[in-house]
Amino acid sequence: MNRKRGAVVAGIALVGVAGAGGAVALWKDRPKATAQSAAPGAPSTTAPVVSVDVARRQEVTGALGRSGSFTVISPGQGTVTWLPAVGTVIGRGKPAYEIEGKPVILLFGERPPWRALQSGMTDGADVQQLEENLKALGYGAGVTVDQHYSSATYWAVRRWQKDSGLPVTGTVPLGQVVFVTGTVRVAGSDLRVGASVGPGATVERGTGEQRAITAQVATNVLPQVHVGDSVVVSLPDGSRKPGTVTSIGAVAQPPAGGQSGQAANQPASAPVVITLTGEISGVVEDAQVTVGITVESHRGVLAVPIPALRALTEKTYEVLVADGAQTRHVSVKVGIFDQVAGVVEVSGEGLAAGQQVAIPTGTP
Repeated sequence: MNRKRGAVVAGIALVGVAGAGGAVALWKDRPKATAQSAAPGAPSTTAPVVSVDVARRQEVTGALGRSGSFTVISPGQGTVTWLPAVGTVIGRGKPAYEIEGKPVILLFGERPPWRALQSGMTDGADVQQLEENLKALGYGAGVTVDQHYSSATYWAVRRWQKDSGLPVTGTVPLGQVVFVTGTVRVAGSDLRVGASVGPGATVERGTGEQRAITAQVATNVLPQVHVGDSVVVSLPDGSRKPGTVTSIGAVAQPPAGGQSGQAANQPASAPVVITLTGEISGVVEDAQVTVGITVESHRGVLAVPIPALRALTEKTYEVLVADGAQTRHVSVKVGIFDQVAGVVEVSGEGLAAGQQVAIPTGTP
């Protein structure tokens, strides 16, 4: 029996984000798992004793949104002639917006553009960033990804410009591309079509494309939460999805006073982002979800369905092992109640994986 974590620190509290601004949601108490106390002779079915990993989880409410935060900043100037609609997903090589009838292409990179990219220019990291994008978009034949704007880079730029509906010059003037760190799902814009923009103006705001949950985690909980931890997310439609803690932000103190004086009772917290595995459909943005965070786990232990557990006294339990047409009472010691899997960890003399245990019919 291996423990993933030790016992949980008492008094765990977690607050979750709801809506765009974020609202507080506290740890919810889990309903206690109850053992069956079926009358002797009650009809029953059977289920196997299994060797499995079990986990104890605490639940927290959070809001379903998108991962990441992006700001598209204009490197050039002119009149805005087109903006994408809210919800539009803009990937590498796609138009981010339009200035005076010409598309401004979104490329991936950490560095914002600050000069024209052209033959004869001094070497630099911005050249390498452009060449990385050309290669990713399929225009990298003959291009060496380095910091030098070579003749191969020049011809690759011309091919890319032709296919993108841009003036074919082999030069990337300032304002023809914007660089962000990933795919952008447009959340809004502070501008309107017809507005004039200059260098440094925010054109669009957005998020990443992947669905994610953001929660504010109290500082007394943060030692229990780690990047890479697995979680189970319960969606409003009743389905469950696996998720992973992908980032933990900086701690922020709540504002003094707060609405109706509530902030004074709220602990300092840090934003935690949980990304989901698999596609999700039919769930609206900002929908409230429940996240089960593993706080203790045991691997390779014996477990039975929770309804198979029979309470003898407040602290003693048994299961009925079916041996053909006969049953025998086996006293068991209980461990973790895994509410998500619907099983409870058990151990007892004469109990082994593969045996069948009785479950009263009509139980959940």
